[in-house]
Amino acid sequence: MADWEHVFQKLEKILDRVERILPQPPEPPDWAAATAYRWRRRANSGFLQPVLHPHKIRLSDLQGVSEQKQLVEQNTRQFVEGYAANNVLLTGAKGTGKSSMVKAVLNKFANKGLRLIEVEKHDLHDLPDIVDMVAAAPYRFIIFCDDLSFDAEEPGYKALKVVLDGSISATSDNVLIYATSNRRHLMPEYMQENLETKYLGEEIHPGESVEEKISLSERFGLWISFYPFDQDEYLAIVDYWVEKLAHSQVSQDKTRQEALQWALLRGSRSGRVAWQFARDWAGRQEMHSARKRK
Repeated sequence: MADWEHVFQKLEKILDRVERILPQPPEPPDWAAATAYRWRRRANSGFLQPVLHPHKIRLSDLQGVSEQKQLVEQNTRQFVEGYAANNVLLTGAKGTGKSSMVKAVLNKFANKGLRLIEVEKHDLHDLPDIVDMVAAAPYRFIIFCDDLSFDAEEPGYKALKVVLDGSISATSDNVLIYATSNRRHLMPEYMQENLETKYLGEEIHPGESVEEKISLSERFGLWISFYPFDQDEYLAIVDYWVEKLAHSQVSQDKTRQEALQWALLRGSRSGRVAWQFARDWAGRQEMHSARKRK
């Protein structure tokens, strides 16, 4: 009997060590302490890291995307107020405000119980754990996947499909996925895939490879496209940010020519380029004024 007790004690010690090695279920954070979180992994477990200094951009700061802004704001309002809403896929030209749009709706609705969790592409396989973690929380959660694109073989691809629509269990009512991508179907498209297309009379039937790619993006109920800005739209965004950052009225003639040259050097007339020019211009003016006062 004593020998068996000795064996049991050894087994308990071994089990205790194994439990320390095995990944522990993630602990939910204090949701009232922050409005935005990042999913992080450490060793074999994941956790939510509060974002201490979230981007404070507002919806009114987003210029040239009025229709897109209205759609995202309305969908988010429905979600926050407990009505049916859709997962959102924002696609299109780079630098046109896709990611900023998501940050702006968080800032607008955070005081109504909205929280944002940013998940990197390589951590998407943890989505089921994240959804389970927030299911009982008295908040509404947007899981944000920025600049998303991947191959079908990646584990995150399947995890995202399951969370969006396709699991035996329903996704929690307090969770939506908002994703941005430069690709409408989130995956690379190859010329040889078009050869799989079949024609039956006047009907066109895409091949299985194309159908597989479309199936992921179709799980997002709301598709919102962003388009490149023309010169007038670009200059309007420049005017907005220059005036905002300079904290005073500024003659447009002083900035527009420089802004066009800036865009030419960057090879883009995006909202991001306009904002970067305005920061550079306002910084130079402030430095010049400070030196004059010395």
